[in-house]
Amino acid sequence: MEFSQDKLKKVDEIIARYPEGKQKSALLPVLHLAQEQFGWLSAETMDYVASLLKIEPIEVYEVATFYSMYNLKPVGKYMFEVCQTGPCMIKGSDDIVAYIGEKLGIKPGQTTGDGLFTLKTVECLGACGYAPMMQMGKFYKEHLTKEKVDAIIEECRKNAAVNN
Repeated sequence: MEFSQDKLKKVDEIIARYPEGKQKSALLPVLHLAQEQFGWLSAETMDYVASLLKIEPIEVYEVATFYSMYNLKPVGKYMFEVCQTGPCMIKGSDDIVAYIGEKLGIKPGQTTGDGLFTLKTVECLGACGYAPMMQMGKFYKEHLTKEKVDAIIEECRKNAAVNN
């Protein structure tokens, strides 16, 4: 397991931002690069990142398991990260999670058998005024209803069919 040459160059640039002996400060962005290249953070991937940063593997595991933005197992092409904190819950995020689970036949933390969808519940995404909401990649899907969820799932399926 190794980063591509482009990614290794980027890792070196990130590490160079910090004073000598402070390579651990580069951990978050390097984990993002690893997830981008490998799809998720296996123990082998986290060990590799630790070796690049000259830190102990446990230091990487602690960070990767703390933040919901890192995937510790393979995920679907489309990840639905539904906010589950107070404002979203008051506006019905629990119902949205249940509906998505019912539509896709999965529970939070699971991926559909075809590898297309993963459902995940996450803490505050900072868009309380648009509750209930979810993040899908770099995009927020806001004021969710069952109808909007149906349209999102259908759009994802169409995009997947076109891109395969």
